[in-house]
Amino acid sequence: MDFQLDETQQEIAALAAGVLGRESDTPWKALGEAGLLALAVPERLGGDGLGVLETAVLLTEVGRRAVDVPALATLALGVLPIVAHGTVEQQDALLPLVTEQHAVFTAALSEPSRPLPVSPETRAGEDGIFGTKINVPNAGEAVRMLVSTDIGVFVVDPAQPGVSTSDGVVRFEGARGEPLGGGEERAGAGARPSTPADIDLRRFALAGACAVADGVLAGALDLTVAHVGTRHQFGKPLATFQSAAALVADVYIASRTLHLAAVTAAWSLDDTDLDTAAYWLAAEALPAVHSCHHLHGGLGLDITYPMHRYYGMAKELTRFVGGVEHRLGAIDVR
Repeated sequence: MDFQLDETQQEIAALAAGVLGRESDTPWKALGEAGLLALAVPERLGGDGLGVLETAVLLTEVGRRAVDVPALATLALGVLPIVAHGTVEQQDALLPLVTEQHAVFTAALSEPSRPLPVSPETRAGEDGIFGTKINVPNAGEAVRMLVSTDIGVFVVDPAQPGVSTSDGVVRFEGARGEPLGGGEERAGAGARPSTPADIDLRRFALAGACAVADGVLAGALDLTVAHVGTRHQFGKPLATFQSAAALVADVYIASRTLHLAAVTAAWSLDDTDLDTAAYWLAAEALPAVHSCHHLHGGLGLDITYPMHRYYGMAKELTRFVGGVEHRLGAIDVR
């Protein structure tokens, strides 16, 4: 299998690297102005009509620079499922909020003690939506949430009564939502996956998280290699010490393994590939970034130095996918 980026994907990576590499107080707006938030948006709405792989390329670049933007939440948890399962009317109403106003979307999937469950316990009925969701990315910024329930996925306005948000925890007490797809004719039905929206939403979430983690680990490794190559102790670069070189080699192996797993998962969207990639994320990303911290010494803890951002993102992504034991169990049950 050829894991090299094609010409379009290379252009996306280069453009994203250029935009995110500039000093800017509004990197999310800058991504929007560069057209990168419209990669998966249909051409009839001014987008590029691309797919999961191209979105994953952008998410990887976000992780590589550890930039705090709501890319995972908006693109993987919002735009991709709306494009795949939304009606023409839903797409027309929702997608321009992202491409024109740079609004933030997210999805509420995980429940207490149930990370990214296949069968949500959140209940939806004539009396509204009831339940509690945790680990909801960018919940406080989102203007729309996709909420997984026992009867499907609903598009919810979090500003309405019946929705309360605090530190990534969202409680629904009679909230109203519109079913994603609505049982009506969907846009681009010929190219749309023939799976229920809740299954695809979970797949997009795992693929997106693994793509970001791929970039996080690659970026932390690049930063560390540059540091040990120039930092001297006892008159020699740190890279010449065997123990330091061995740690860097371990991080490199973890980074390459996660990269191949993440690309495979985004390409296939196969549940086994996704669960395998998510396991590598949970098992390897945070320990590897911890090794990078160790090799930086006290400098890695300096808030003016970027290392802490990589550690924070790796920790949040590990929590998002459910941790090592949960991800291992997900592979075992298949």
